[in-house]
Amino acid sequence: MKNLSGQIAIIGMGCTKFGEHWDKSADDLIVEAAYEAFEDAGINPDQIEAGWVGTLTSGMSGLTLSRPLKLQYIPVTRVENMCATGQDALRNAAFAVASGAYDLVLVAGVEKLKDSGYSGLPGAASSVIGAGNTAPGAFALAANRYFHEYGAGKEELAKISVKNHYNGARNKKAHFQKEISMEQVLKAPVIASPLGLFDCCPTTDGAAAAIITRTELAPQFNKDYVTIKGMGLAVGPGTGRLDPSFNFTSFPETKAAAKQVYDQLGIKDPRREISMAEVHDCFTITEMIIYEDLGFSEPGKAKADIDAGTFTLQGELPVNTDGGLKSFGHPIGASGLRMLYEIYNQLLGRAEARQVKNMKLGIAHNLGGNPGMFTCSVIALGHA
Repeated sequence: MKNLSGQIAIIGMGCTKFGEHWDKSADDLIVEAAYEAFEDAGINPDQIEAGWVGTLTSGMSGLTLSRPLKLQYIPVTRVENMCATGQDALRNAAFAVASGAYDLVLVAGVEKLKDSGYSGLPGAASSVIGAGNTAPGAFALAANRYFHEYGAGKEELAKISVKNHYNGARNKKAHFQKEISMEQVLKAPVIASPLGLFDCCPTTDGAAAAIITRTELAPQFNKDYVTIKGMGLAVGPGTGRLDPSFNFTSFPETKAAAKQVYDQLGIKDPRREISMAEVHDCFTITEMIIYEDLGFSEPGKAKADIDAGTFTLQGELPVNTDGGLKSFGHPIGASGLRMLYEIYNQLLGRAEARQVKNMKLGIAHNLGGNPGMFTCSVIALGHA
């Protein structure tokens, strides 16, 4: 892929509080996130030339965005790509802006899960590979295999959960804003062994939005902005469980998407060249494996890094500083942009108690699907 590093600026972002929004519709959430982004960017809605909206099931066509915001008769594209939906919407919008087709566009992601009669990601009931599959069951297979291969255990997973809830307790937009203890995690009800209640992210409603333009135009709108440094997207064949070489302890789609970004930026040592990361912790074991697939830990060595506190707010490489999916939940279309919202605020020094020191480069990672069948997006943001 051609390198667009630094060519596209994010000049404004918005994000709703994630949670059980029984009193709000998907339209309400889009309006809230978008208008925070408009205000942040210092623009009016009528300046938007085109839009992209990401959602899995909470809307059809571009009307999902144009109708609640009254963006009449401009091009609006709906994007769906599993859990990478929000980031893929931004990726496609960035290409359009980089081409010169548009100067100022809106990207939004939304999902309304709590009162929709739809409890989360769809099962692959029509697929022989995924028949009868559940997300906790699928990732429990990864956890058991990882424990067998590398000798880790539930204590390491519990430390990830405790870390993310500690961060989420310092974030007013998180669904859960309460610290938890190791004892609470380890004694929680089992969902799919070895994963307990606190190893699994909740079902949630939320929306997030971004305003983007070409970097040379950004100062015309806002003096405070960040730039997209790299974008990667990888879709696997979905046949991992039929492949004798697939052992559940590494996800090749993450490695492929990360390599695209690292190659664009010339990153050789991610652990030391990246300031912080937002990763797809749908389950605690997912985050543990992601550490290794992103090159933050050596294969099989994530246990030692977790025990050393490497990925805490005070650690060498903070991960999920906003609380992650564990504290926010996972409204599918919104999660990727929510991650970027955190990195955006970290780069602008707005993260308050969660602020990372010497913040220069952050990456957001989304992983959609189940072990053996993933779509993965990685996007890096940095200063202009």
